[in-house]
Amino acid sequence: MPAENRPAPAANPVLAGFHPDPSICRVGDDYYLACSSFEYFPGVPLFHSRDLVHWRQIGNVLDRPEQLRLPASMPSSGGIYAPTLRHHDGRFWLIVTNAREGGGNLIVTATDPAGPWSDPIPAPGVHGIDPDLAWDEGGTCWCTVAGVAQVRIDPSTGKTYGEAHRLWSGGPGAKAPEAPHLYRIGDYWYLLIAEGGTERGHGVSIARGRTPAGPFEPCPANPVLTHRGTDHPIQNTGHADLVQGPDGSWWMVFLGVRPRGGTPGWHVLGRETFLAPVTWEDGWPVVGEVTLDLSALPWPLSPAPAEERRDDFRLSELGPAWISVRDRPAELCTTKERPGWLTLRARGDSLDAPDVVFTGRRQQHLACGTRTLIDPSEGRGGLAVRLDERHHYAIEASATEVRVIARVGSLRTVVAEHSVAAGPLVLAVTITDPPPPHAPCTGPDVVSLGIEQPDGTFTQLAALDGRYLSTEVAGGFTGRVIGMYAAAGTVHFDWFDYEPLEV
Repeated sequence: MPAENRPAPAANPVLAGFHPDPSICRVGDDYYLACSSFEYFPGVPLFHSRDLVHWRQIGNVLDRPEQLRLPASMPSSGGIYAPTLRHHDGRFWLIVTNAREGGGNLIVTATDPAGPWSDPIPAPGVHGIDPDLAWDEGGTCWCTVAGVAQVRIDPSTGKTYGEAHRLWSGGPGAKAPEAPHLYRIGDYWYLLIAEGGTERGHGVSIARGRTPAGPFEPCPANPVLTHRGTDHPIQNTGHADLVQGPDGSWWMVFLGVRPRGGTPGWHVLGRETFLAPVTWEDGWPVVGEVTLDLSALPWPLSPAPAEERRDDFRLSELGPAWISVRDRPAELCTTKERPGWLTLRARGDSLDAPDVVFTGRRQQHLACGTRTLIDPSEGRGGLAVRLDERHHYAIEASATEVRVIARVGSLRTVVAEHSVAAGPLVLAVTITDPPPPHAPCTGPDVVSLGIEQPDGTFTQLAALDGRYLSTEVAGGFTGRVIGMYAAAGTVHFDWFDYEPLEV
């Protein structure tokens, strides 16, 4: 069976790559999951599953400019933080923070999770990030935010009632109590939160009370999930949500990272979504072992064929997995100008510019190969691995040459240059394990950039240490995105290949 048609394995993470802050809801036999998107447009990727393991992206919640405005002045890792997705009274509700100047919390609704979603309803009385919505038996809606504080809200208008009041905020002195989710399970209301910060100290704790407003008593076994201080391959575990599986058992989705290399370990894909079993003892959840293999789940799995390796840009609109930096004006990014090609028109003059015209997809595999056929005869552009404006590698083509550019913090350098004949050419980036011997300072991977000759041979122009495109170096909340950009004039791309490689 060709690799692009082979079903995805039942493995953790269930959503690989930059898919953090998962929020999940179940409607009948269907599961829906939303994630943070930060400075990328469209915002809030939304997924569907029948088995909690195999997920298909069905859209993006904030996919219209009138729903999502992310100005060039907003720094990377700003923007859309930590949605909560819920289904109530026949509608899907999503509340999320736009962490930009003049942003705040907003609510959108839909009858079909694939969209369209409504225009945003501002919630100016909700102060704080990571908002949650929960309805009690009387129909009152409660909004709980990081901190942890709570206020009554009418989600159909965004109006709040009364003053926000403080709830339980995790272990004494715990850093960053956040990501609250409130549930009625059995005789109790449970308040699930993250604490310890989203780095190596991340964890999940829980408390319970008789009413949604508390008071709450903490679980004596808190944190119920953390990998701090362990050698587990999945670290930074936290920001969780609870759901029942098809058989009625309980499960937890949460974010984590997979650091690699030497010390301190570098994670490059961003925070990913993982799944773990949950049992109940004495009215408290007990999180089971977090495993990399999920093939033995107690219900039938329903894998779908893997995504096609190549996008030929033959559709009138880009698929939902394609994301751009801050916005995507139709006049600057289109598949309609030259049929079967993606056309990008430059705005910023390089990937360093916050308004660069860039369209990419999340890197979802520890080793992968990407290729694109570019026509740079009317401009200059290329193929890039982007973490943010200050951390990216690119192979850039003009009509007469290609060059490899590395931006690491305040340093920007042209690593290699190579003359080429006029006409379209194939640019390629391959990400692989570092060669042996491995040592305490060995990085997580190697990013090789080059061109592909007409006979299919690859000419490598540079091989760069991947640690400089990691969160541990760059900071922030995102992961790598690989894609195409325009730095001058107009550039056209005939196709884009993304292929997982064996680790």
